[in-house]
Amino acid sequence: MTTARIVILFALAAVAEIGGAWLIWQAVRENRGWWFALLGIMALGAYGFVAALQPDANFGRVLAAYGGVFVAGSLAWGIVVDGFRPTVWDYVGSAVALVGAGLIVLQPGVAAADATPGA
Repeated sequence: MTTARIVILFALAAVAEIGGAWLIWQAVRENRGWWFALLGIMALGAYGFVAALQPDANFGRVLAAYGGVFVAGSLAWGIVVDGFRPTVWDYVGSAVALVGAGLIVLQPGVAAADATPGA
């Protein structure tokens, strides 16, 4: 259940952060209106709360692992929402980032030793 929770929270965090940044981009770069920026600010705030729900108590580790998810999620968002056409290097870089995230999150013995603050 813990791995599923981690994956779901990372996915929700990606939607909130990437979606929030995209909304602000739309407001500023595409002149879509102030309410796009306001929604973006709210989504970015939600991202912070979602990230804080991760079971690992170490902020740095959670955010470092999320970095890989952010890379892959940003490319996916660009493909789905903006019609971005990635190169093979975009895919390779994204895969490398996700492997790095997996190594950080799933390293042996971390969950038991670091699950509580001060451990």
